[in-house]
Amino acid sequence: MASAMIKIFGDSADLEEMHSMSKKVQGWTTNPTLMRKAGVRNYRAFAQRVLHSFPEYPISFEVFADELPHMEAQAREIDTWGENVYVKIPVVNTKGFSTARLITDLASAGIKVNVTAVMCYKQIDEVMGALLEAPAIVSIFAGRIADTGRSPIGIVEHAVKRKVNVAHQILWASPRQVLDVYTADSIGCDIITITKDILQKMKLEGKNLIEYSRETAEMFYNDARAAGYSI
Repeated sequence: MASAMIKIFGDSADLEEMHSMSKKVQGWTTNPTLMRKAGVRNYRAFAQRVLHSFPEYPISFEVFADELPHMEAQAREIDTWGENVYVKIPVVNTKGFSTARLITDLASAGIKVNVTAVMCYKQIDEVMGALLEAPAIVSIFAGRIADTGRSPIGIVEHAVKRKVNVAHQILWASPRQVLDVYTADSIGCDIITITKDILQKMKLEGKNLIEYSRETAEMFYNDARAAGYSI
């Protein structure tokens, strides 16, 4: 991506896919949903394989407990897995209770957190107030915000403006298109996560649109012939 400052993290839990993407990304995020889709059965064993494969990459692993004391216990355990590990903490639990106090407790212990599923101004203000001096990532789920018919740009910009500590990074999460990479970069995000599908589409950067139009017409023509359509 020409002249971009933003860091690109892969979003995956498929180890084969991660290896195929590794030369194009600068870090990794995972979550229990991705892990389940990838067929992961043993969380710890999966994490150990990922950390062995990518020892130099920052990697986020998420807690999956719902009660705050259990979330804290899992976070402290995950933190021991490696110096390059960030512990993902949802901004709220399934009951809608804020995890801000837990975030502060973990940060005060020097644990690197990735606060995830952040989607509104109130949550950003709460999280930025909860973070201390420890390195941290704040993941704004811009794609999910956009799925509701709202523009995520103002919300993400608010997070960028609220950031005062260079150890804290704002992450544009759940992008839906290549354009999101450029948008996130232009408003000052530090990181964007991408899937393999979006990474492959990034090869289209700068493509001649007239040629792309011709290729699209050719695709329709070839598919119609292959299907044997007639009128």
